[in-house]
Amino acid sequence: MSAQDLPEPLSLRRMIGPGVVAVGIGMAAGEIILWPYLVVLSGLGLLWLALATLAVQFVINMEIERYTLATGQTVVAGFSRWWKGWGVIICLAGAFQYAWPGWATSGSTVLTYLVGGGDPVWITVIGLILVGTLLSISKVIYTTVERVEAVKVGLTLFFLLVVVVFVISLSTWREAVTTPVLEFGRIPAEVTFTLLLSAIGAAGAGGVHNLVLSNWIRDKRYGMGAHVPRLVSPITGRVEAAGTDRFTPNLDEAGLARWRVWWRRANAEHLVTFVLVCAVTITIMSMLAYETLAGRAGLANTPAFLRIEGEVLADRVGDWLRLLFLAVAAVSLWAAAMGLLDVIGRLTADFVRRTFVPVWSEPRLYLLVVWTEVVLGSIILLAGFTQPLGLLIISTCAASVVTLLYSVLLVRLNLRDLPPPIRMRGWRLGGMLVAIGFYGFFAVAMVVTQLQRL
Repeated sequence: MSAQDLPEPLSLRRMIGPGVVAVGIGMAAGEIILWPYLVVLSGLGLLWLALATLAVQFVINMEIERYTLATGQTVVAGFSRWWKGWGVIICLAGAFQYAWPGWATSGSTVLTYLVGGGDPVWITVIGLILVGTLLSISKVIYTTVERVEAVKVGLTLFFLLVVVVFVISLSTWREAVTTPVLEFGRIPAEVTFTLLLSAIGAAGAGGVHNLVLSNWIRDKRYGMGAHVPRLVSPITGRVEAAGTDRFTPNLDEAGLARWRVWWRRANAEHLVTFVLVCAVTITIMSMLAYETLAGRAGLANTPAFLRIEGEVLADRVGDWLRLLFLAVAAVSLWAAAMGLLDVIGRLTADFVRRTFVPVWSEPRLYLLVVWTEVVLGSIILLAGFTQPLGLLIISTCAASVVTLLYSVLLVRLNLRDLPPPIRMRGWRLGGMLVAIGFYGFFAVAMVVTQLQRL
């Protein structure tokens, strides 16, 4: 294992990006569909669970970043150093999680509400092909994804500001502030554990989505990731991602000082761009749904409630707000679909090239995986599996289960495979144990519930 000096820390401004990408991809199904639906179903008290999930994810995500900051290697590659099967299991779980094109189908369904018609299936198939093409021709793929997700986040935050000014009442604000505190720890009887596990998997990031923070911070040149070439397109780029080496930082007095700056700034970047933005978005979008749809009978367990929500906004404020709401929802869901293709492409290409086919370049493997997902998603839709929320529930339940698995592996990785001065310890270790218990409780509860139905 090569020893290298840690690069001089980037300024906090220049480090902004991976959290934006993570929130841009994650800020979709959970924030726009699943959590608002749950709130309409059971009340604003359940927001405590969304905020608790984000707190747990912050701890997990920073342990993912810790390993790559220190070594330049992804955490999946780190797991696979013990046993290659871990990488295989995680890649297969990711393929299963994202083969179901729930985000894209939901985005297409909302688009038909916006334009007044169309076939969501064929819109989704065509959209997947266009997204695959955009990723294929991007010179530096991370840069393209970061720009798309930044536009999405900016558009969403603008919409939330409009909603705060024009729609949400003081009584809803009071309820959103007090009820989650009063009902902390309570799970409403009308919400199934399957739907809860799905919502937890869709709050912020979830599943293999979190793991790809390793790849994103490496491409952003965080820490020892600066020594690893970036992932670029084999069609338009020149430098190919290699990343075959695992580095160890020189932790003399100067090196340890640089590490502390890197770690402090990485935490600040993720706390603001990921946790805060996700918390604000889930809260306000759920308040909006509660304000417009609470008490309304006959709401279906589908994205159709977004159309009803838009109609209420048109009646209360004007048709311009309905159009803005549906446009933001469609853009958010489709930007998430693009990001998720990038997620599974990066995760699988990095692992497969290192482990099985080193003669292949990582960019070519990346595009092979991306286009395989495009084809699989299209086949699933054309075969008749077209219910958007059903697809989302399958994907997000899988996300929660795989998060439980790699949380256990992360504890071992950052306790045993890093130099003692920068290992996980103290409240971070306690937080990871809480995360394991958190995801484990809901996963076990879901399995027990399903078995009782047999």
